[in-house]
Amino acid sequence: MTTTPENRAGLGILFVVLGMFCISLNDVMIKEFSGDYPLHQIVFARSGIGIMFSLVLVQMEGGWGILKTRRPGLHMLRGLLIVIANMTFFLALAVLPLADATALFFAAPLFITVLSIPILGEKVGPLRLSAVAIGFVGVLIMQRPWAGSEELTVNRLILLLPVLSALTYALNQLLTRKLGVESKASALAVYIQGMFVIVSLGFFFVAGDGRFVDANSSDSMTFLLRAWVWPAPQDQWVFFLLGVNSAAIGYCLSQAYRVADAATIAPFEYVGLPLSVFWGFIIFADLPVLEVWIGIALILASGVFVFIRERQKARAKVRGEVRPGA
Repeated sequence: MTTTPENRAGLGILFVVLGMFCISLNDVMIKEFSGDYPLHQIVFARSGIGIMFSLVLVQMEGGWGILKTRRPGLHMLRGLLIVIANMTFFLALAVLPLADATALFFAAPLFITVLSIPILGEKVGPLRLSAVAIGFVGVLIMQRPWAGSEELTVNRLILLLPVLSALTYALNQLLTRKLGVESKASALAVYIQGMFVIVSLGFFFVAGDGRFVDANSSDSMTFLLRAWVWPAPQDQWVFFLLGVNSAAIGYCLSQAYRVADAATIAPFEYVGLPLSVFWGFIIFADLPVLEVWIGIALILASGVFVFIRERQKARAKVRGEVRPGA
Protein backbone atom coordinates (compact mmCIF):
# COMPACT_ATOMS: atom_id res chain seq x y z
CA MET A 1 0.00 0.00 0.00
CA THR A 2 1.25 3.50 -0.82
CA THR A 3 2.35 5.41 2.27
CA THR A 4 3.93 8.47 0.62
CA PRO A 5 1.61 11.29 -0.55
CA GLU A 6 1.45 11.98 -4.27
CA ASN A 7 2.52 15.35 -5.59
CA ARG A 8 0.85 15.97 -8.96
CA ALA A 9 0.61 19.74 -8.78
CA GLY A 10 -1.14 20.29 -12.13
CA LEU A 11 -3.94 17.86 -11.34
CA GLY A 12 -4.32 19.27 -7.84
CA ILE A 13 -4.60 22.81 -9.20
CA LEU A 14 -7.26 21.75 -11.73
CA PHE A 15 -9.39 20.13 -9.04
CA VAL A 16 -9.04 22.99 -6.56
CA VAL A 17 -10.11 25.56 -9.20
CA LEU A 18 -13.15 23.43 -10.15
CA GLY A 19 -13.94 23.02 -6.47
CA MET A 20 -13.81 26.77 -5.84
CA PHE A 21 -16.13 27.47 -8.77
CA CYS A 22 -18.63 24.98 -7.33
CA ILE A 23 -18.26 26.56 -3.88
CA SER A 24 -19.07 30.00 -5.32
CA LEU A 25 -22.31 28.61 -6.77
CA ASN A 26 -23.07 26.88 -3.47
CA ASP A 27 -22.66 30.15 -1.53
CA VAL A 28 -24.99 32.01 -3.87
CA MET A 29 -27.73 29.40 -3.54
CA ILE A 30 -27.46 29.20 0.25
CA LYS A 31 -27.47 32.98 0.66
CA GLU A 32 -30.61 33.07 -1.48
CA PHE A 33 -32.24 30.47 0.80
CA SER A 34 -31.08 32.02 4.09
CA GLY A 35 -34.27 34.07 4.50
CA ASP A 36 -36.67 31.16 3.95
CA TYR A 37 -35.21 27.86 5.21
CA PRO A 38 -33.16 26.82 8.27
CA LEU A 39 -29.48 26.15 7.71
CA HIS A 40 -29.65 22.61 9.05
CA GLN A 41 -32.45 21.75 6.61
CA ILE A 42 -30.43 23.10 3.69
CA VAL A 43 -27.38 21.14 4.86
CA PHE A 44 -29.41 17.95 5.27
CA ALA A 45 -30.97 18.22 1.81
CA ARG A 46 -27.75 19.01 -0.04
CA SER A 47 -25.72 16.37 1.83
CA GLY A 48 -28.41 13.70 1.56
CA ILE A 49 -28.50 14.20 -2.21
CA GLY A 50 -24.74 14.70 -2.41
CA ILE A 51 -23.92 11.44 -0.64
CA MET A 52 -25.87 9.47 -3.25
CA PHE A 53 -23.78 10.95 -6.05
CA SER A 54 -20.61 10.43 -3.99
CA LEU A 55 -21.49 6.73 -3.61
CA VAL A 56 -21.70 6.47 -7.41
CA LEU A 57 -18.15 7.85 -7.52
CA VAL A 58 -17.13 5.26 -4.92
CA GLN A 59 -18.24 2.53 -7.30
CA MET A 60 -16.25 4.14 -10.12
CA GLU A 61 -13.08 4.38 -8.00
CA GLY A 62 -13.03 0.82 -6.70
CA GLY A 63 -16.29 -0.25 -5.07
CA TRP A 64 -17.57 -0.47 -1.50
CA GLY A 65 -14.25 -1.78 -0.24
CA ILE A 66 -12.59 1.63 -0.50
CA LEU A 67 -14.88 2.91 2.26
CA LYS A 68 -13.00 0.79 4.79
CA THR A 69 -10.48 2.73 6.86
CA ARG A 70 -7.97 2.08 9.61
CA ARG A 71 -8.38 5.65 10.93
CA PRO A 72 -12.07 6.18 11.71
CA GLY A 73 -11.25 8.68 14.47
CA LEU A 74 -9.31 10.98 12.16
CA HIS A 75 -12.02 10.76 9.51
CA MET A 76 -14.62 11.70 12.13
CA LEU A 77 -12.48 14.65 13.25
CA ARG A 78 -12.07 15.75 9.63
CA GLY A 79 -15.82 15.57 9.12
CA LEU A 80 -16.55 17.61 12.26
CA LEU A 81 -14.03 20.26 11.20
CA ILE A 82 -15.66 20.77 7.81
CA VAL A 83 -19.12 20.85 9.41
CA ILE A 84 -17.94 23.64 11.74
CA ALA A 85 -16.29 25.43 8.82
CA ASN A 86 -19.47 25.34 6.75
CA MET A 87 -21.87 26.24 9.54
CA THR A 88 -19.88 29.23 10.76
CA PHE A 89 -19.37 30.55 7.24
CA PHE A 90 -23.03 30.18 6.27
CA LEU A 91 -24.15 31.90 9.48
CA ALA A 92 -21.96 34.86 8.54
CA LEU A 93 -23.17 34.70 4.93
CA ALA A 94 -26.76 35.22 6.04
CA VAL A 95 -25.79 38.69 7.29
CA LEU A 96 -22.63 39.80 5.45
CA PRO A 97 -22.30 40.62 1.75
CA LEU A 98 -21.05 37.62 -0.23
CA ALA A 99 -17.69 39.21 -1.12
CA ASP A 100 -17.03 40.35 2.48
CA ALA A 101 -17.68 36.92 3.98
CA THR A 102 -15.62 35.19 1.27
CA ALA A 103 -12.72 37.61 1.62
CA LEU A 104 -12.51 36.97 5.36
CA PHE A 105 -12.74 33.23 4.76
CA PHE A 106 -9.69 33.45 2.53
CA ALA A 107 -7.50 33.45 5.56
CA ALA A 108 -7.83 29.67 4.98
CA PRO A 109 -4.95 29.33 2.47
CA LEU A 110 -2.79 31.37 4.87
CA PHE A 111 -3.66 28.99 7.71
CA ILE A 112 -2.99 26.02 5.42
CA THR A 113 0.48 27.30 4.52
CA VAL A 114 1.44 27.89 8.16
CA LEU A 115 -0.15 24.75 9.62
CA SER A 116 1.31 22.50 6.92
CA ILE A 117 4.64 22.93 8.75
CA PRO A 118 3.75 21.21 12.08
CA ILE A 119 1.01 18.92 10.76
CA LEU A 120 2.49 17.67 7.46
CA GLY A 121 6.17 18.48 7.94
CA GLU A 122 6.23 20.63 4.78
CA LYS A 123 8.98 23.25 4.55
CA VAL A 124 7.93 26.90 4.35
CA GLY A 125 10.76 29.43 4.46
CA PRO A 126 10.84 32.87 6.10
CA LEU A 127 10.05 34.73 2.87
CA ARG A 128 6.80 32.84 2.40
CA LEU A 129 5.98 33.17 6.09
CA SER A 130 6.45 36.93 5.75
CA ALA A 131 4.04 36.94 2.82
CA VAL A 132 1.52 35.01 4.92
CA ALA A 133 1.90 37.61 7.70
CA ILE A 134 1.00 40.34 5.18
CA GLY A 135 -2.09 38.35 4.23
CA PHE A 136 -3.14 38.22 7.87
CA VAL A 137 -2.73 42.00 8.04
CA GLY A 138 -5.32 42.11 5.25
CA VAL A 139 -7.66 39.97 7.36
CA LEU A 140 -7.12 42.31 10.32
CA ILE A 141 -7.95 45.38 8.19
CA MET A 142 -11.20 43.77 7.09
CA GLN A 143 -12.07 43.25 10.76
CA ARG A 144 -11.77 47.07 11.24
CA PRO A 145 -10.64 46.88 14.90
CA TRP A 146 -10.58 50.69 15.07
CA ALA A 147 -14.31 50.98 14.32
CA GLY A 148 -16.87 51.38 17.06
CA SER A 149 -20.04 49.32 17.21
CA GLU A 150 -22.03 52.20 15.76
CA GLU A 151 -19.83 52.21 12.65
CA LEU A 152 -20.19 48.49 11.97
CA THR A 153 -23.32 47.23 10.25
CA VAL A 154 -23.01 43.82 11.97
CA ASN A 155 -21.94 42.44 15.33
CA ARG A 156 -18.16 42.04 15.53
CA LEU A 157 -18.62 38.36 16.36
CA ILE A 158 -20.19 37.91 12.92
CA LEU A 159 -16.97 39.24 11.36
CA LEU A 160 -15.01 36.58 13.26
CA LEU A 161 -17.18 33.69 12.04
CA PRO A 162 -15.57 33.47 8.55
CA VAL A 163 -12.12 33.50 10.18
CA LEU A 164 -13.10 30.60 12.46
CA SER A 165 -14.47 28.90 9.36
CA ALA A 166 -11.13 29.47 7.62
CA LEU A 167 -9.17 27.91 10.49
CA THR A 168 -11.32 24.78 10.72
CA TYR A 169 -11.39 24.45 6.92
CA ALA A 170 -7.59 24.63 6.82
CA LEU A 171 -7.29 21.91 9.45
CA ASN A 172 -9.74 19.79 7.48
CA GLN A 173 -7.74 20.08 4.26
CA LEU A 174 -4.48 19.25 6.01
CA LEU A 175 -6.12 16.10 7.38
CA THR A 176 -7.31 15.38 3.84
CA ARG A 177 -3.68 15.46 2.71
CA LYS A 178 -2.70 13.07 5.51
CA LEU A 179 -5.64 10.68 5.09
CA GLY A 180 -5.56 10.83 1.28
CA VAL A 181 -2.50 8.57 1.29
CA GLU A 182 -4.78 5.63 2.03
CA SER A 183 -8.27 6.82 1.01
CA LYS A 184 -9.76 7.65 -2.39
CA ALA A 185 -11.30 11.07 -3.00
CA SER A 186 -14.80 9.62 -3.33
CA ALA A 187 -14.49 7.84 0.03
CA LEU A 188 -13.28 11.04 1.67
CA ALA A 189 -16.29 12.85 0.21
CA VAL A 190 -18.71 10.20 1.52
CA TYR A 191 -17.31 10.47 5.05
CA ILE A 192 -17.86 14.25 5.01
CA GLN A 193 -21.36 14.04 3.52
CA GLY A 194 -22.26 11.44 6.13
CA MET A 195 -21.09 13.73 8.94
CA PHE A 196 -23.20 16.59 7.53
CA VAL A 197 -26.27 14.33 7.47
CA ILE A 198 -25.71 13.20 11.08
CA VAL A 199 -25.17 16.74 12.43
CA SER A 200 -28.11 18.25 10.53
CA LEU A 201 -30.43 15.48 11.75
CA GLY A 202 -29.23 16.23 15.28
CA PHE A 203 -30.25 19.87 14.80
CA PHE A 204 -33.63 18.72 13.47
CA PHE A 205 -34.42 16.58 16.50
CA VAL A 206 -33.36 19.31 18.92
CA ALA A 207 -34.55 22.46 17.15
CA GLY A 208 -36.43 21.44 14.01
CA ASP A 209 -39.71 22.87 15.27
CA GLY A 210 -38.22 26.36 15.65
CA ARG A 211 -38.67 26.47 19.43
CA PHE A 212 -35.41 28.36 19.99
CA VAL A 213 -36.12 31.42 17.83
CA ASP A 214 -38.50 34.35 18.23
CA ALA A 215 -38.93 37.87 16.92
CA ASN A 216 -35.92 39.07 18.95
CA SER A 217 -33.48 36.50 17.54
CA SER A 218 -30.65 37.74 15.31
CA ASP A 219 -30.72 37.00 11.59
CA SER A 220 -27.90 34.46 11.96
CA MET A 221 -29.57 32.58 14.84
CA THR A 222 -32.89 32.61 13.01
CA PHE A 223 -31.18 31.11 9.97
CA LEU A 224 -29.61 28.42 12.12
CA LEU A 225 -32.62 27.45 14.22
CA ARG A 226 -35.88 28.32 12.42
CA ALA A 227 -38.39 25.51 11.87
CA TRP A 228 -38.14 23.11 8.93
CA VAL A 229 -40.61 23.74 6.11
CA TRP A 230 -41.38 21.79 2.97
CA PRO A 231 -39.58 23.48 0.03
CA ALA A 232 -41.71 25.50 -2.36
CA PRO A 233 -42.04 23.89 -5.82
CA GLN A 234 -39.79 26.51 -7.44
CA ASP A 235 -37.11 25.82 -4.81
CA GLN A 236 -37.04 22.03 -5.03
CA TRP A 237 -34.82 21.97 -8.13
CA VAL A 238 -32.40 24.33 -6.36
CA PHE A 239 -32.15 21.90 -3.45
CA PHE A 240 -31.36 19.16 -5.97
CA LEU A 241 -28.65 21.31 -7.59
CA LEU A 242 -27.21 22.02 -4.14
CA GLY A 243 -26.87 18.28 -3.58
CA VAL A 244 -25.17 17.63 -6.93
CA ASN A 245 -22.92 20.62 -6.37
CA SER A 246 -22.09 19.41 -2.86
CA ALA A 247 -20.91 16.06 -4.25
CA ALA A 248 -18.74 17.90 -6.79
CA ILE A 249 -17.21 20.11 -4.09
CA GLY A 250 -16.43 17.19 -1.80
CA TYR A 251 -14.82 15.17 -4.59
CA CYS A 252 -12.83 18.02 -6.17
CA LEU A 253 -11.33 19.35 -2.94
CA SER A 254 -10.63 15.89 -1.54
CA GLN A 255 -8.88 14.95 -4.79
CA ALA A 256 -6.93 18.21 -4.93
CA TYR A 257 -5.48 17.89 -1.44
CA ARG A 258 -4.73 14.19 -1.71
CA VAL A 259 -2.69 14.45 -4.95
CA ALA A 260 -0.68 17.65 -4.36
CA ASP A 261 1.19 19.50 -1.62
CA ALA A 262 -1.13 21.67 0.45
CA ALA A 263 1.17 24.72 0.31
CA THR A 264 1.36 24.42 -3.50
CA ILE A 265 -2.33 24.34 -4.34
CA ALA A 266 -3.79 26.41 -1.48
CA PRO A 267 -3.11 29.77 -3.23
CA PHE A 268 -5.29 28.67 -6.15
CA GLU A 269 -8.28 28.79 -3.85
CA TYR A 270 -8.06 32.57 -4.32
CA VAL A 271 -10.00 32.18 -7.56
CA GLY A 272 -12.99 32.20 -5.22
CA LEU A 273 -12.40 35.86 -4.36
CA PRO A 274 -13.13 37.41 -7.79
CA LEU A 275 -15.97 34.92 -8.19
CA SER A 276 -17.57 36.13 -4.95
CA VAL A 277 -17.23 39.77 -6.00
CA PHE A 278 -18.78 38.93 -9.39
CA TRP A 279 -21.74 36.96 -8.01
CA GLY A 280 -22.25 39.47 -5.20
CA PHE A 281 -22.57 42.32 -7.66
CA ILE A 282 -24.58 40.49 -10.33
CA ILE A 283 -27.08 38.79 -8.02
CA PHE A 284 -27.14 40.84 -4.79
CA ALA A 285 -25.98 44.26 -6.10
CA ASP A 286 -23.24 44.35 -3.41
CA LEU A 287 -19.71 45.67 -3.79
CA PRO A 288 -17.03 45.51 -1.07
CA VAL A 289 -16.24 48.60 1.01
CA LEU A 290 -12.74 50.14 0.89
CA GLU A 291 -11.36 48.11 3.84
CA VAL A 292 -12.45 44.88 2.20
CA TRP A 293 -10.83 45.87 -1.12
CA ILE A 294 -7.57 46.57 0.75
CA GLY A 295 -7.79 43.25 2.56
CA ILE A 296 -8.50 41.40 -0.68
CA ALA A 297 -5.47 43.04 -2.32
CA LEU A 298 -3.14 42.07 0.56
CA ILE A 299 -4.44 38.50 0.73
CA LEU A 300 -4.15 38.04 -3.04
CA ALA A 301 -0.65 39.52 -3.09
CA SER A 302 0.52 37.23 -0.29
CA GLY A 303 -1.03 34.18 -1.96
CA VAL A 304 0.57 34.93 -5.32
CA PHE A 305 3.96 35.46 -3.67
CA VAL A 306 3.69 32.15 -1.78
CA PHE A 307 2.89 30.37 -5.03
CA ILE A 308 5.78 32.01 -6.94
CA ARG A 309 8.24 31.09 -4.19
CA GLU A 310 6.93 27.51 -4.21
CA ARG A 311 7.49 27.25 -7.96
CA GLN A 312 10.98 28.76 -7.67
CA LYS A 313 11.86 26.33 -4.90
CA ALA A 314 10.58 23.38 -6.92
CA ARG A 315 12.67 24.36 -9.97
CA ALA A 316 15.76 24.92 -7.82
CA LYS A 317 15.28 21.52 -6.20
CA VAL A 318 15.21 19.87 -9.61
CA ARG A 319 18.51 21.62 -10.46
CA GLY A 320 19.97 20.79 -7.06
CA GLU A 321 20.22 24.46 -6.10
CA VAL A 322 17.96 24.61 -3.05
CA ARG A 323 19.24 27.09 -0.43
CA PRO A 324 18.07 27.72 3.11
CA GLY A 325 15.52 30.48 3.63
CA ALA A 326 13.27 29.70 0.67
